[in-house]
Amino acid sequence: MQENQEFSNYLIFADESGDHGLTSINLENPVFVLVFCIFKKSDYMSIVKQAITKLKLDFWGHDLAILHNHEIRKSKGEFTFLFNEEIRLKFLFELNKAIESIPFSVIATAIDKRNLKKDCPNSDNPYLIALGFCLEHAYTFLKEENQLKRLTHIVVECRGKAEDQDLELAFRRISDQASRQGEQYPFDIKFANKKTNSCGLQIADLVAHPIARHVVKPEQASIAFEVVKKKLLGYPKHMGIGLKCYP
Repeated sequence: MQENQEFSNYLIFADESGDHGLTSINLENPVFVLVFCIFKKSDYMSIVKQAITKLKLDFWGHDLAILHNHEIRKSKGEFTFLFNEEIRLKFLFELNKAIESIPFSVIATAIDKRNLKKDCPNSDNPYLIALGFCLEHAYTFLKEENQLKRLTHIVVECRGKAEDQDLELAFRRISDQASRQGEQYPFDIKFANKKTNSCGLQIADLVAHPIARHVVKPEQASIAFEVVKKKLLGYPKHMGIGLKCYP
């Protein structure tokens, strides 16, 4: 297949952990995290899809199951077999091994809503702030890869008509602001149905929660975060680059 010069060599999938509301803050989970998972398309077509498909075939015998962090943790839906502790340990081991084997980079922004509400009461909502930081660092990544003259798609999961419209408006607002500062953001946002069996969206979902838990309780050991940590852009000097904590 001939390479299309219009599109970049990379594809970005976005997901989140926690909610971005400031009215009622859950003190057990006061952090909102937005993640961008950046894949090189040549890797995505081969290594990524092969690793995820193999995992699914090994545990389900088909590739229709959708990996979802919440359901895995709660052993719900397609994951009720995880109530068996022996199988659960085996599955988590193989899942972590699959994520570890996949080449991709993570840009994450964690917003501590307690501090934001206290220190910056008139600031934008957490989603808008996180999106701005993630786009900024994704732009820098693409610049270093000489991809700024090509279009890079950012894929997000549909959350509802009103929420999707708000996200698209926020995206356009940030892009316009960057343009006024002399930077043309080479991004286009694409919305995917929740039932879309996208490897990229599933990986983004899987990495968001371990990052959020680490930010809330950094002293708590987490095998999942140890795997994800090495994917953070700039690792091991990832703080402020691959992982931005605000405020």
